[in-house]
Amino acid sequence: MRTYLVTGGAGFIGSNYIHYMFRKYGDEIRIINADALTYAGNLENLRDIEGRENYTFIKADITDQPAIEKIFAENDIDRVVHFAAESHVDRSIKDPSVFVRTNVLGTAVMLNCAKAAWENPDGSFKEGKKFLHVSTDEVYGSLPDDGTSFFREDTPYDPHSPYSASKAGSDLLVKSYMDTYHFPANITNTSNNYGPFQFPEKLIPLMINNALSGKPLPVYGDGRNIRDWLYVDDHAKGIDMVQEQGRLFQTYNIGGHNEKRNIEIVELIIDTLLAELPDDDPRKKNVSRDLITYVGDRKGHDRRYAIAPDKIRAEIGWEPETPFAEGIKKTIRWYLNNEEWLANVTSGNYQKYYEDMYSNR
Repeated sequence: MRTYLVTGGAGFIGSNYIHYMFRKYGDEIRIINADALTYAGNLENLRDIEGRENYTFIKADITDQPAIEKIFAENDIDRVVHFAAESHVDRSIKDPSVFVRTNVLGTAVMLNCAKAAWENPDGSFKEGKKFLHVSTDEVYGSLPDDGTSFFREDTPYDPHSPYSASKAGSDLLVKSYMDTYHFPANITNTSNNYGPFQFPEKLIPLMINNALSGKPLPVYGDGRNIRDWLYVDDHAKGIDMVQEQGRLFQTYNIGGHNEKRNIEIVELIIDTLLAELPDDDPRKKNVSRDLITYVGDRKGHDRRYAIAPDKIRAEIGWEPETPFAEGIKKTIRWYLNNEEWLANVTSGNYQKYYEDMYSNR
């Protein structure tokens, strides 16, 4: 049985990836989920996974080298899928040091522990071991608002926020281990993900939550910044396919071909909520375009992101499967049907599940 160590598996993308892997492989794999359970890590995301014999949760910070060494010492880890990161640009602008610590130092700890566990005496690595580092398209900087240029794997890095700079640093660390030690790894850079379990500080769940509550919908600047959106299940599939079929030491860009301006997203969310909510739902009266509130632009705000996923399509056969119009409806319906989850994460009660589940273990 192949054993996966997933870092940050209680977060948005990590928890969706774990769900995807168990749907695909069932009892053929074992997953160890190591997560520090910061504000964005929520074990309620994995409530239905808890009873599986081939799933283990370990509360651990990736910057805690003894804790990570212990996981490798006690388990024969075959694959590392490294999601764990601080990821919100606004928070990075307020406190860059946290992002450097987690994203750069934490990645160095993960690399060192995996290298020590997997390396043979002659400097080669044990057969079948792989490390996949999950990163972002934000490391490439900003594209012209022309609709014709795209991020590719050879696009020079040009990060503009402390978050993207810290992710660029972690990417380069992984690349240095591949180049220096021939360490068996891949890097994936993805566009903006959306879907279930996303913490409501990010654009789509924030707008859904605020609209349902009748709160202002803050839109940076003129609202015309462009992002490339990818449904999170499509991303999970791409990560699995890179692990199974990707060439070692390569970077693969995973993009959605769903470019939308921020204001388009906000207006679409409002229109979809109005269409999805029944007339007798009291939340419907709160939803209105009048809630849209333009606020001062974010510092260093990149104008446009867009990925050309040509390499992953040509070499592996992956491409996005979920059209944005379908994915946004699925996402909104999930939040409408999971009001308790949304209430818990916005009130801080998301930690209660961990306390209830693990306080006596």
